[in-house]
This record gives sequence, structure tokens and C-alpha cells, in this order.
Amino acid sequence: MSSCKSGQVDDPTDPGKIAQVKSYDADVSLQWYKLFLEIDRFSPGYRPPAAARLLGYVGLAGYEAVVPGMPDYNSLSKLYPDLLVPSIEVGKEYHWPTVLNSVYYHLFKKFYPNITQIYIDRIDAINLRFNSIYGLKIPKEVIDRSTSRGIAVADAFYTWSETDQIGHNGFKNPTPLDYVPPKGPGKWQPTGPDYSPALFPYWGKVRPFALKQDELLGRPYQYWVGEFSEDVRSPFYLQAMEVYGMTSPVVYNRQWIGEFWSDDIYELTFEPSGRWISIANQVIEDHKSSLETVVFLYAKLGMALTDAGISVWNTKYTYNIERPVSFINRIIDPAWTPTLNNTVNGYKGITPSFPAYPSGHSGFGAAAAGILNTFYGTEYGMTDKSHELRTEFNGIPRTFNSFDEMAIENAISRIYLGVHYRMDADEGLAIGYKAARKVNSLPWKK
Repeated sequence: MSSCKSGQVDDPTDPGKIAQVKSYDADVSLQWYKLFLEIDRFSPGYRPPAAARLLGYVGLAGYEAVVPGMPDYNSLSKLYPDLLVPSIEVGKEYHWPTVLNSVYYHLFKKFYPNITQIYIDRIDAINLRFNSIYGLKIPKEVIDRSTSRGIAVADAFYTWSETDQIGHNGFKNPTPLDYVPPKGPGKWQPTGPDYSPALFPYWGKVRPFALKQDELLGRPYQYWVGEFSEDVRSPFYLQAMEVYGMTSPVVYNRQWIGEFWSDDIYELTFEPSGRWISIANQVIEDHKSSLETVVFLYAKLGMALTDAGISVWNTKYTYNIERPVSFINRIIDPAWTPTLNNTVNGYKGITPSFPAYPSGHSGFGAAAAGILNTFYGTEYGMTDKSHELRTEFNGIPRTFNSFDEMAIENAISRIYLGVHYRMDADEGLAIGYKAARKVNSLPWKK
């Protein structure tokens, strides 16, 4: 329940006494983002980076809906000419948790048209629960006005989303059949055992929040290894040999790290950008952060994850580098397989269905770390319990000294599973931190 922490009472005749967003606890936002993690696991088409984009729109919508109650913060709506955020009624009272409940409810309804009835009911239930709690304490006129504001802001953001067609409709057709991967030495082709087609091949054309168009392409893979080569002395070959050596034989700690960070499998867990919402949620609960802090955090985090995903996928489908399994099976060991298994459908030795370079996990992790550092510091230690009760894979909690340490281990975990080269991890980290820097540099504060 979102209580007014300071005991303030809204007084519309005196703006200085209107309850500010920071005077409330963060329960309404936290509970909706916990629900996101449940839906994310089972939402058709919303694998990375589409889920990251949803987080960007929902996060910024929540921020813009209540920023009039955050006197130290600016609206960012002027940065986006096609985004028409409605104004509040000046001098009128708003209950900010109700505004947020309304925004989240209507955006979840709009962005998730294909989820099962179980999760439709969950969305309806959480909305009803908060409305019932708030309705016992807040005048109906204020509740109605606050609900209407949430609806209006949700509509504005959804309308804005529609103007970005590739991003808006991407989840409906994540593996477009009109895409034909280019052929040539070292070029990505679908991999076994399922040979799934390319996932989100056009995602590099999605509209970003903070990165400029000329900032969306990562460095060429040649920056790390020179030209593609199968020569045993070449840097590219050595990167493949590192993957082979890290996975043959399987070592417990490496496999634990790989499975701990995986989040690859639809219907098994949330996807990799959602993992960082899980981490953020744990920190928020530990800190008992205010509603203002949490709304600000979710906005920045969602936007950075969005931009990292766009840049990573743009880079993937520009250079189209084959996965380690293709190189290793052809040049080193035809019997070798990655150590990533799908416990939902039983496939073993799988690889994600898009080019290797750079790593999406690495990009999402660095983007999140770069944001979380600005809220909780660069030496924040925590134990990540995202998967502590899972038995299908090794989700035993792991303890870290900083968000950066988490991001780096998350990146390296992809080598341990045999699905990425080290250059993929390194460039993914660079892209993610760049996305975070750009989001952090937006004019948030007055």
C-alpha cells in the first residue's frame, strides 16, 4: 500500500503544501514491476530487445505522469516532438500513486494484447486492489481526476509508440520471413538443434530515447580481432578456442554462472533485460526507496535498456558474425555443443537465434549497471536472489560487491555457456555503458 510517508495532506490552494511524489512509498510501482516479471516470462514475442522497449515506454510514462509532483525534476517531453503529454489541472489535487496505478494498468493492457487470461486477470486484480486501498482514504473526486490523468498519459505514450512502427509492432512478428541472412565466410546462419530463424533482424531501426542515430552502431568486430580468419594463429581463431576451452570439460562454477545469468528460454524465465528489473526490485525493497526515486529509476533504467538493445541489435545485423558453435564445429571439433539447454522443450546445446557480435546480455547488464550506480553507488554489494527457488537450472544466489561486477560476470557468463566470444562480451559492455551515460546526461534535474 502506498502511504503518504510525511503525513502531508494535499491542499490545492497552496502548491507548496501539495503532497509531493517523494512523500509516498514505492509499493504501487514495485508491485507493477514485479507483475511485469511474471508476464515477461510468458508474453509471446516479447523477448529481448522488445521487452526492453516496453520498459522504456512504461518507465518514462510513469515519470511524465507524476513529474508535476516532483519539483526538482523536469519533464522530458520537449525532447520528443511527437510525444504530447497532457498537462495537469493547475491548482487541483492529485493522488500520485493512483496516477501511476492508472498509467501502468492501461499501458499493460495496451502493450500486452496476446497474453493468456491468467495474466489479464492479474493485471485487472492489481489495478482493483490499489484502487480499493486508495479509495478508502482519498476523496472520490481526487481518485477520478488522478485516474483520468493516468489514462491520458498512457494514451499519449501509446500513440507515440505507434509512430515507431518497427518497434511498436515488433513483438507481433519477431522472426520475419522476408529476412534472408547474408552468406559468406564467418557470416551467421541459423544454428542447431532447432535452426530457428533470425530474431528481430530489423530492430536496429527502432527509435531510441537518448542515443542519436549516428551512435547506434557499435565498433566493427575487427576492432577486437582483425579480419575474420580460420587460421590457427589468428585472433578470431583464438577467441573461438577460448570458448572451446571454457566449455570442455564443463566446470561446475562456470556452468553455475552461465545458468544463473542465462534467462534465455521463453516460458522458463523472464528475458535478459527483465533480469535487471528483478535486480532493481531487490535493491528498492532493501532500501525502502521513495516513490520519487523509484519512478525516476524505472524511467532511466527502461530507457537505457531500450537504447542498449537497439544499438546491440543494430550492430549484430550489420556485421552478422557467426556463433561459436558454427566456427567450432567447422574448424575445431564437429562434436562440440554449447552448454545452454532448453528445459522447456528438451533441446540441448542451443544457441540464441541471432548473430553473435555483440552480446545482448552484456549490453543490457552494462546499461543497467550504469544507471543503478547513479542511484546506489559504485560499491553497492548485494546477493541476487532472482532464481533462488528454481530447480530446472542452477539459480543458487550469488553475492557481488558492485553492479559493475554483476554486469561483467553476466557478460562473461555467455562465454561459459559457449554462445558468445569474448569480443561479444567486451563490445556489449561498451554499448551498454554508453547507453547509460547518454540517458544519465538527459536534463532530468532542474
